[in-house]
Amino acid sequence: MQRRGFTLIELLVALFISAVIFAIGYGALQQALANRGAVQANQDRLTALVNTMRILSQDFGQLAPRATRSLVGDGADPALLADGRTDALVTFTRMGWANPAGIQRPALQRVRYAFDNGSLYREHWRVLDPVLGAQPVRRLLIDHVKSVRLRFMENGRSWTEQWPGIVTGGDPRQPQLRRRPIAVEVTLELEDFGTVTRLIEVAG
Repeated sequence: MQRRGFTLIELLVALFISAVIFAIGYGALQQALANRGAVQANQDRLTALVNTMRILSQDFGQLAPRATRSLVGDGADPALLADGRTDALVTFTRMGWANPAGIQRPALQRVRYAFDNGSLYREHWRVLDPVLGAQPVRRLLIDHVKSVRLRFMENGRSWTEQWPGIVTGGDPRQPQLRRRPIAVEVTLELEDFGTVTRLIEVAG
């Protein structure tokens, strides 16, 4: 008995069905890969936010009452300075600078936070009393930030966005220059996660 081959129409129908199945499968694969990439991007973004809040909490939680020599050398900068007159959001001295390598340096660290073109940066100097021209080490914490707001709680439980008030120059041992808030409130407005606020208690 002679077998009948496929007709042209049957071949075309089979090819059409195969093409449809391939297109559906390819589309599903592309969507799965896109979803996987989106999930990974969101996870990376969330990790960056968590790390940023952790670093902020560690820094502000360990504020040290230590003023530093002014960069221009004609006085002293407060232990914590947030006056809104410079590019920096805040500059301060913190305790607990880890030293696993045993390098000869103080356990105190001078830190500065800067907000530049939608990105939040943490900067620190290698010496506690930097001189004019000394460049800090800069680290990007998180980007796609709309705004950053800092508030400082006084002993009287009132809030202020400037610290320590009107103080210029003077002796680093001056009490006004060594003042610390009892808490710091950090508010980040992010393009994707909206507004995130953290209240940080200052130790001791």
